[in-house]
Amino acid sequence: MTDWMQRWENGETGWHKGDTNARLIEYIDCLKLEQGSTVFVPLCGKSLDMLYLLKQGYKVIGVELSSLAADAFFQENAIAYSVQQASNFKVYNGNNIRIFCGDYFALDEGHLQAVSAVYDRAALIALPVNLRAKYAQHLYAIIPADCQILLLTLNYPQEQSSPPPFAIDETAVNALFERFECQQLGCFDDIKNEPKYQQFGVKFMEKATYCLRKKQE
Repeated sequence: MTDWMQRWENGETGWHKGDTNARLIEYIDCLKLEQGSTVFVPLCGKSLDMLYLLKQGYKVIGVELSSLAADAFFQENAIAYSVQQASNFKVYNGNNIRIFCGDYFALDEGHLQAVSAVYDRAALIALPVNLRAKYAQHLYAIIPADCQILLLTLNYPQEQSSPPPFAIDETAVNALFERFECQQLGCFDDIKNEPKYQQFGVKFMEKATYCLRKKQE
C-alpha cells in the first residue's frame, strides 16, 4: 500500500470526487438503515460520501491509511475533531464519525461491533488481484452477522488502461464474496462520462452496484 500513501503525498488522487456518488443516493435504501445506524467505509480517503451519510442521520466509521486524507476530510468540511493514538491506529473523532488511520487488515471485530452496514465505493476496486480475497475474507471476519454491504464496482478492458481502479466483473464479485448473499442491483455502461478512459481508447465502462449480506454460519 506504499503506492497509495505516495499518491496522497503527491496529490495524485483522481479517485476523489467532488460530489456524492449517484449510486449511493439511488441504492442506499437497500441497506434498510434506521436513523442513528453506523456505516463502515473502508479505504475512505476524504470521500464526500461520508458527509452525505452523516447528513442522512447515520454514524460513520472509516479506515484510511493516509493521515493526509483523514486530516483533509475534517478540515475541508469544517468538522471539529480530535486525534488520539490507540494501539495500531491514529484515531480521528468528530461528531458521529470516527476514522481509524492505519492498516485495514489491523481492524478487528471490536472496532466494528456497532456497524449495521458497509459502503464500499473505492476499496475493492483499489486492490490488485492478490489482495482482493484477503480483503473480502477479512471483511467477513470483522463485521457483525447480518451486516449488509453496498458495493460499487467497475469493469472495463483493463489492458486498455492503467489501474487502479482495477476491473472487477460479476463473476469475480460472486467468487470473492461466496460467504455472503449477493444481489446485483444494477449495471450500466457509462463510458460517455469517462473522458479519461475515452482518451485511452477504452471501449466500455460498466458500473455495477451490489447489495450483499453476511450469511450466518
